Amino acid sequence: MKTKETTIDTSTDLTGVCVTASSSILEAMKVIDSGAAQIAIVVDNESRVTGVITDGDLRRGILRGAGLHDSVESLVRTKFRSVPEGTTRSEALDLIQAFGVSQLPVIDQSGRLCGLHSLNRIIQPQQLPNVAMILAGGKGTRLGTLTKSLPKPMLRVAGRPIIERILLHLIGNGIRRIFISVNYLAETIEDHFGDGSDFGCRISYLREDEPLGTGGSLALLPNDEITAPIIVMNGDLVTDFSVPGLLRTHSKAGNQITVGVRNYHHSIPFGCMKLEGDRVIDLIEKPTHTETINAGIYVLSPSVIASVPLAFCPMTDVLATAINDGNRVGVFEVDEWIDVGLPSQLAEARGQN
Repeated sequence: MKTKETTIDTSTDLTGVCVTASSSILEAMKVIDSGAAQIAIVVDNESRVTGVITDGDLRRGILRGAGLHDSVESLVRTKFRSVPEGTTRSEALDLIQAFGVSQLPVIDQSGRLCGLHSLNRIIQPQQLPNVAMILAGGKGTRLGTLTKSLPKPMLRVAGRPIIERILLHLIGNGIRRIFISVNYLAETIEDHFGDGSDFGCRISYLREDEPLGTGGSLALLPNDEITAPIIVMNGDLVTDFSVPGLLRTHSKAGNQITVGVRNYHHSIPFGCMKLEGDRVIDLIEKPTHTETINAGIYVLSPSVIASVPLAFCPMTDVLATAINDGNRVGVFEVDEWIDVGLPSQLAEARGQN
């Protein structure tokens, strides 16, 4: 069966959700209780779908006097919602919300069950093949005494360390394998997250014996695990962006590197004069300029990672090398973003400004 956007709940054993009209109420209860689908699909002798039974149907039947060993035939819903083969996850979610149901059987042209859309499964993020790397080795000297005994990524915003907010955002969007590069007060970060199992992911730490910069630390990544584009983020960002959207932009554009960017507006608090030689041709009162800035969020293809030398190297050098080599470097706009580098920016992130 051809699928797109993972059209069915492939984690469900379809034979395990099926009963027949002659099955007992007890058998149907066991089917519903043993699976996450919370539904039993009724099929005939040729495996064609004839109806569905929910937990509520069984409970109502028992309240009316049906016994556990009676057949479910009288309880079967012969009128039920279903979708054809090829329905996408997003389409199924729209239909589930419109119909007010929790499950939608997927039925092929012969009337047989070939999948099952479940609300619980649809709203859960799909696990992605991509891994992520969080850069957390810096000293944060511009924050003064705030980082004297605490690495900058561990400063708290809204009750959580900044790096934990980043980690949870990645996990919530389907990233389950995460590397963290550490150097300054590394044990604080390692002790907080451990192997990642308490957070629903697997974490490995990349120790910088000597500072490698935001680019050089990429060389510490195990190349055999980088089989798909990798998300790389600075560990001091308070941000919210679409992880799937970032990865889709990278793939569709054919980029080797995609850089998260943001528009930065800065005002000149004086009237400015536009000159042509020594002649004034225009006056602009306190103009505002807009620049596109690097937001410290990247997607890099495996070939880029493999080319980074194990030496001190800022990420800007990695970008410049890629551009000079003729590789495609694209952008993805990030809306919500604060780079916590100064006390004033930390105060802004904490809503104290």
